[in-house]
Amino acid sequence: MAHPICVMNNPFARAFSRIAIALAAATAFATVARPAAAQSAAPGDPARTAPAARLSDEPEIDAGFRLLYELKFAEARETFAKWQAQHADDALGPAAAAASNLFQEFDRQGVLTSEFFLDDDKLLGGVKSAPDPGLRDAFHAAIGKAQQLARARLASNPHDADALFALTIATGMLADYTSLIERRQLDSLKLIRQADRDAHDLLAVAPGAADAYVALGAANYVIGCLPGYKRFVIWFGGFHGDRALGMQQLETASRGGHYLRPYAKLMLALAALREKKRDLAKTEFEQLAAEFPSNPRFAGELAKLNGTVGPAKHSP
Repeated sequence: MAHPICVMNNPFARAFSRIAIALAAATAFATVARPAAAQSAAPGDPARTAPAARLSDEPEIDAGFRLLYELKFAEARETFAKWQAQHADDALGPAAAAASNLFQEFDRQGVLTSEFFLDDDKLLGGVKSAPDPGLRDAFHAAIGKAQQLARARLASNPHDADALFALTIATGMLADYTSLIERRQLDSLKLIRQADRDAHDLLAVAPGAADAYVALGAANYVIGCLPGYKRFVIWFGGFHGDRALGMQQLETASRGGHYLRPYAKLMLALAALREKKRDLAKTEFEQLAAEFPSNPRFAGELAKLNGTVGPAKHSP
């Protein structure tokens, strides 16, 4: 294996590395890039012999996420704030609040659309506009609070599935924001690796936490879409993409996920468009539009599929 310093001193390799790091972090909650290691505990680990944990089901948090998917961001934050007031030591509240800020910024910038996802110039280059200052500050404050509360619970119980879930999505969202919105790809790599470890621990104690596969699938798929010479460069950083596996993981999350299930369906639909699997994309958008009729983005993507979709610039 080439020495990492030699790779980073090569300007072409350095450029490709930045692109690949951005992709790994920017595909909506990109928290994990290694597919297999995160699914089993090491021999002798108490999590291996303990009964599988289940994530808590919080109806108010679920209602808040549904408001997010309806683009009702202020109402979602109000819902999350009320729940957090009654669960002051639970990291899920601020993690959900951070999601509302990230989703709103993504919506502002048009990130979660076929125009963005199918255009390599946009997908690889990230957003060009500055972030909203209010959303930025609220996002970072909520992320910090979520991480603090999750780590406090994990200090007393390292196998707390709810704390691991909150920490995983919080660190993953911070990687998203750092890479795609702030375009600090190298900094985001450290966050991706930390979220990878958190997700490893989460899936070890709660194998049914299908929401974790949103990030696994997105990272595997998008990295797998890179041309071979770019994938070769990021191989040195330990990232191995697999488009087929990525779509399988997104489908797993889209069928069995909880809070992130609609998000997984959206990512699966966008990936299907790149793969020219229009029937699959249409099915996912039809279901999203039916489930969230007040979201014009889902209806708009479905309308484009039912009409004429313009050519997209993406690598074969």
